[in-house]
Amino acid sequence: MAHVLLERMLAERNGHHQIRVRSGGVAMYARDGMIASLDARIVLREHGIRLGEYEFTSTNLRQHREIIAEADLILTMTADQKRILDGFAEARGRPIFTLKEFAGTPGDIHDPVGQGEDRYRACRDEIKGCLEQSLDRLMSFK
Repeated sequence: MAHVLLERMLAERNGHHQIRVRSGGVAMYARDGMIASLDARIVLREHGIRLGEYEFTSTNLRQHREIIAEADLILTMTADQKRILDGFAEARGRPIFTLKEFAGTPGDIHDPVGQGEDRYRACRDEIKGCLEQSLDRLMSFK
């Protein structure tokens, strides 16, 4: 959800933005080609984002560490994800923050998987709030 919400915000802010957004997972269950869940697609649609079943897929960052090496900035949802990424040689010297940390707020954004639409809505709103708080910083990040 963070990926498509950020892309929308960047497009609304300055049309053709220069920021490339990538999404990936580091959990043991992360797989290349994972599609957005039905619950995620439903709650994004409520904000006018129509995401086809296969329109967005994730990448297993444990297998594709070159994506980490190419990143100018890495944002995670949790401190555990940040810690895992920080342990990869490809992440050395790369700025890594949790999304909340980057937005100036403590805590993690927990995965709503399997917890129903209401939890997905709350997660979407939490992500959106953090992105709104940090969008100027993100756009000027170097």
